[in-house]
Amino acid sequence: MSRRRARPVAAAWLGWAMAALLAACSSPEPALYTIATVPGPVQGGGPPVVLVQQVAVAHFLERPQIVRSSENYRLAVMSNDWWGEPLAAMLTRILIEELGQRLPQTTVIADNGAVTARANATVEVNIQRLDEDAAGNLVLQAQAGVRATRETQPELRSFRFSITPPAAGTAGEVAAISAAVGRLADGIAAMLATLPARQ
Repeated sequence: MSRRRARPVAAAWLGWAMAALLAACSSPEPALYTIATVPGPVQGGGPPVVLVQQVAVAHFLERPQIVRSSENYRLAVMSNDWWGEPLAAMLTRILIEELGQRLPQTTVIADNGAVTARANATVEVNIQRLDEDAAGNLVLQAQAGVRATRETQPELRSFRFSITPPAAGTAGEVAAISAAVGRLADGIAAMLATLPARQ
């Protein structure tokens, strides 16, 4: 290709690249969302100190964008609706707050936080699903393990909640997620309440 012909082609590519860059820069800022804490029934008893390990989240949920649905072999993602913090860290924080409210005689801390203490029990959680089904209901599917000491076998339970969002759109989905995580905290708190208060 001669230099005379190369210059218009290069100019066209440069113009396209500049247009694409300007279009990207002009896209609106993403809307950021956070899961809210939901109060639940207070449980008596429970171990003095509970350590909550980092919640493990299914890989398809590990993204800034909020996942709308994983139905019909297709992942629907809200491209401009994002979580305000990494989902696993946010779920861990919310569960710690909710377990502390439900177990007032227990101090609940994170395993990777600045505050450390000798724990009397540990909580492990796997989130397998946290999105809407084909009917538009929010589904939370999880596994939880509660261990009194590191030498004992954990008590394991599976949870599945289906909640109808109170409103359409992302805000309704996040409200349903908050309610579902609150129900998960209810179940875990009930497991912890059966453990001995002292070891």
